[in-house]
Amino acid sequence: MEESFWTHLDALIRASELVIDRPKGFSRPHAPSVAYPLDYGYLQGTSSSDGEGIDVWRGSLPEGRLDAVVCTVDVRKRDAEIKLLLGCTTAEKHAICNFHHSAVTAAILVERST
Repeated sequence: MEESFWTHLDALIRASELVIDRPKGFSRPHAPSVAYPLDYGYLQGTSSSDGEGIDVWRGSLPEGRLDAVVCTVDVRKRDAEIKLLLGCTTAEKHAICNFHHSAVTAAILVERST
């Protein structure tokens, strides 16, 4: 059953265009002193709990394989969602989780078993 979760996400990725709207180094809109550690965007034509496209982090590994998701919660926005991680190294995964931790937000990494 767990594998079908990942294969369904793989199908969404294959059928969608990845749009990077916040490249690595881009300043966070509500916190200009915080920069995105990796390319960040969304899958065009999809929807997440916030009504926008499913969020995606793109790492430095050339194959760009989906091997993890980050589940986030924001108590200020009263929102929770997942973000797909494509081609991320272990260090990049940790940087993404750290990016999503603050006084009002938290994240947990869920890795795909091989």
